[in-house]
Amino acid sequence: MNILQIASLLIVLAATFGTINYMVFRLPSAIGILVVALLASLGVLALEFVYPASNVEETITSVVKGIEFSDALLEGMLGLLLFAGALHVKIADLRAEWPAVLLMATMGVGLSTAIAGFGFSWITGMPLLIALVFGALISPTDPVAVLGVLRDAKLDKRLETKIAGESLFNDGVGYVVYLVLIGLAFPMAGGGHGESHVVAEAGHLAAEVAQHNASPITDAAILFAQEALGGMALGLALGWLAWRVMRRIDDYSLEVLITLALAFGGYELAIWLHVSAPIMAVCAGLIIGEVSYRDAMTEQTRRYVDAFWKLIDEILNAVLFLLIGVELFAVTFETSFILSAIAALVLALVARFAAVAIPVLLLRPFHKMPDNVIPVMTWGGLKGGISIALALSLPDSEWKPMILTTTYVIVLFSIIVQGLTVAPFAKRLNKMST
Repeated sequence: MNILQIASLLIVLAATFGTINYMVFRLPSAIGILVVALLASLGVLALEFVYPASNVEETITSVVKGIEFSDALLEGMLGLLLFAGALHVKIADLRAEWPAVLLMATMGVGLSTAIAGFGFSWITGMPLLIALVFGALISPTDPVAVLGVLRDAKLDKRLETKIAGESLFNDGVGYVVYLVLIGLAFPMAGGGHGESHVVAEAGHLAAEVAQHNASPITDAAILFAQEALGGMALGLALGWLAWRVMRRIDDYSLEVLITLALAFGGYELAIWLHVSAPIMAVCAGLIIGEVSYRDAMTEQTRRYVDAFWKLIDEILNAVLFLLIGVELFAVTFETSFILSAIAALVLALVARFAAVAIPVLLLRPFHKMPDNVIPVMTWGGLKGGISIALALSLPDSEWKPMILTTTYVIVLFSIIVQGLTVAPFAKRLNKMST
């Protein structure tokens, strides 16, 4: 299938499953599409079990694997989704909460990676560096899932800003940590033809580490800073340039096109420059959503830009959650894998608790925190498509099927169980504290 046929199929399925959810389940749109897609996938597997000669599973599996979920998300959809999410997080609100956001997106990701990695190595006997790669890919919260839940949760404004800001930035930080660890765990990665962008980027980082005489840990820290700070600088610079251009224009269609060019072109430029493309997208989106909205757009342009990016966000959300549901066909389910996944699910929640609680407790004497911030941010730290995409992009090894199965189980639990219960959970805690 060519790319147009694949895109057509995904949009038709997303619309169909969305309609079924609206008329039958009435779940939040993206989660409902995921549930319907998952049920449809399980139905196909059941049909194949009853009628093995149908070959339906084999056909669908070949189509699903042909979609290249990892590349579709990390090289196509992610920049648009992060840019759209950042547009609606105001810098003024973020500035008031920056100590917590910064610590959770850096120290929190590091703590979570270490706890999940060491624990998973102990549970499975996996080599520590490879287990730390798993810790890195499962640690970031997914802004796509988190921001979708926030729309309906009606949380305290400060708590909402903390969750949204952390999810946008820890995604980029976690991605850089993942790349660095891939470069250390698979030093030969990145040398083959037809490889994914992630493997190629990890190979580039490994080559950078090998060229220096310092310790790998020191070089990895330097490369992490280059990727993260480079992505931030590029996003701010491109956002400022777009703002300067938009100040001289009063044409809503052209200004919408400029924001689209910024999200698409800036993301690809960041990849080419070997800086963090997710952090670039977030920083550029913050600049457009704050400075350009205030100084460079008329009220009419703001309405069109908002409507355009809301539509892009919702369509891509629907397609992404559909893809998560059908990725069931790419996962190997063995009894030992399932048992490891259940243990890792508990481990991931413990790691998330530490990633939230330790920064909050460190800041609490100096920075006022909303009530119930630790339990709400722990349970509201949803995992999503990014974790699955990173697991799929791992170099082939004997441990990849286990990591992929474990990641898939954690993501399904996170989106369906945590995603559907975090709003009632937060409301109940608020009632108990008042």
